[in-house]
Amino acid sequence: MKRIILTFGLLGACLTAPAQELPAQGAAASGAYAESEPLTLRRCLEIGLERNYDVRIVRNDERISDNNATAANAGMLPTADLSAGYTGTWDNSRTTALRDGGESSETNVYDQTASVGVAVNWTLFDGFRIRTNYRRLKELQEMGALQTRITIEDFMASLTAEYYNYIQQTLRLQNFRYAVALSRERLRITEERFRVGSFSRLDLLQARVDFNADSSQYMSQQEVVTASRIRINELLANENLNRQIAIQDSAIRVNAALDWDRLLERTLATNASLLLAGHDTSVAELDLKIIQARNYPYVNLSTGYGYAYNHYGTGTNRSRGTLGLNAGVSVGFTLFDGNRRREQRNARISIENAELTRQQLEQSLRADLSNFWQAYRNNLEVIVLEKENLVAARENYEIAMERYRLGDLPGIEMREAQKSLLDAEERILTAQYNTKLCEISLQQISGNVMIYLE
Repeated sequence: MKRIILTFGLLGACLTAPAQELPAQGAAASGAYAESEPLTLRRCLEIGLERNYDVRIVRNDERISDNNATAANAGMLPTADLSAGYTGTWDNSRTTALRDGGESSETNVYDQTASVGVAVNWTLFDGFRIRTNYRRLKELQEMGALQTRITIEDFMASLTAEYYNYIQQTLRLQNFRYAVALSRERLRITEERFRVGSFSRLDLLQARVDFNADSSQYMSQQEVVTASRIRINELLANENLNRQIAIQDSAIRVNAALDWDRLLERTLATNASLLLAGHDTSVAELDLKIIQARNYPYVNLSTGYGYAYNHYGTGTNRSRGTLGLNAGVSVGFTLFDGNRRREQRNARISIENAELTRQQLEQSLRADLSNFWQAYRNNLEVIVLEKENLVAARENYEIAMERYRLGDLPGIEMREAQKSLLDAEERILTAQYNTKLCEISLQQISGNVMIYLE
């Protein structure tokens, strides 16, 4: 399973540059949806599940495994062959009698043989190998379905994470735009105060530097949003990767009602990777049974129906034709082949390794679930704390701005109040996004990521 969520998200959240604003509309482009159509998460997932290349490829692979899981492919059915042939010989012969030494000769003797018939061969018993092979094909068919599910779940987790990353980066872009507006207002006040002599040139230069720095951050953040938008278009398999998108959601809403016991129960019961590992063990056991089938005898049935015609160029008979049925049964037993015991020992080791791999995966899933759960709970608490900080930071900024307008607050302290407000907004946004990533990861590990289609 891809562990795509938390690591990817935390790296994205640590970027200093914010993201591009969510566009309301875009230019028209071909596709399954209108460009001006506001996309919900569910709509994005529906489009992606229909068009994403990885999903389409793995579904085709599943179709191949379905086609392979047949009785004929396992060898259960007989084989029937239709054959026809013709041979002719043109000979000159000379014969010497044993008793009197008399000789006779024949020239230009032309013999002909023509035949047509149907032959059927059927393995009636081969030590249960055919039946075991059929069960193995069925296991592979189920594994193909699970592999499809894993790919779909990975895709849904990736697209859901990128969807909320786009929202996060857009909100961050709005915060930087707000910072530019605050810096512009501060610069305006400083310029007016400088003209009347209330502020020094140093105050003016500092206000201008801060305004330019905020403007630069805002411009850089647009690149981050563009990258996120391109990633969404890539996941949706849009030919135009620069296509504008309109996302309906404007906030990151987290699910604070996840339950640990329920998550753990679902993980052990429905996690696709864990189920796939269980099938690996089953296939290894069936491989051993296929090898053990060589310890038994085999029984083959053969039958045929045909017509044969012979035309003789010499002799007492001019021609001969036969039409009839033939049948036979062959029984055999492989006494010794030199490799059977070695292959059985290796097959038993493969079964042990498959089971150990499954146990290792289960332990890894438990560890991942615990880590994401701890991060999820911590980030929920951080959100509550940062909401309180945001209220205080806004009030602090309003007081500082009023004092700054009255000339009762230095520019450095005004900048500090502005930075505190923006940092508080950034921290709560980061906490919300990180919580959402943990939520997505928990749902994916527990095999419940399809809930985002509801």
